[in-house]
Amino acid sequence: MAPEREVVRREAWRETGRERVPAGATATTRPRARLDQPRPRRPRMLPEWDPEAFGKLSERVARFIGTGRFLVWMTFVVVAWVLWNVSAPAGLRFDEFPFIFLTLMLSLQASYAAPLILLAQNRQDDRDRVNLEQDRKQNERSIADTEYLTREIAALRIGLGEVATRDWIRSELQDMVKELQDGHPDGHQVFPAERSGLRDADDR
Repeated sequence: MAPEREVVRREAWRETGRERVPAGATATTRPRARLDQPRPRRPRMLPEWDPEAFGKLSERVARFIGTGRFLVWMTFVVVAWVLWNVSAPAGLRFDEFPFIFLTLMLSLQASYAAPLILLAQNRQDDRDRVNLEQDRKQNERSIADTEYLTREIAALRIGLGEVATRDWIRSELQDMVKELQDGHPDGHQVFPAERSGLRDADDR
């Protein structure tokens, strides 16, 4: 009987010690990610840098490489390197005749200079693209303003065509004076009231 009681006691202990997982309506759901909150940043193994600062540095290096000062200094270093390794004592020479170390240094300099120059060119292309877009928008605004001014000038011309100008009034007055002078044989000016009286007398 003792072994059976021991087995029953162990089973009862397992039942009470086991974690009961709720099921059905009382079951807990897994925590979901909130869409209205930014996700925590994961630690990155790679080093981080400021792209703007690195771009400015690359542009400075590219500008310095493209100057005559860089060519002069590079030529001076290469000539001094070759002369030292040719004419210096044997114990002080660090790069013998094939100049393998010099070739390695020049290759390393070229391998770093080419990406830096390309990066500077890409940044310049981006700036040129932005400038071209701004120039295009400015040209569109200028064309729109020019069209608006053209329409306004055309409207003013049409409006001025319907307004009595000084020359037109002068010509009309001159024509009226001629008509008044031609209406009386003595050259006396006949006004509209007198002209109507003369016409009445002729009718009688």
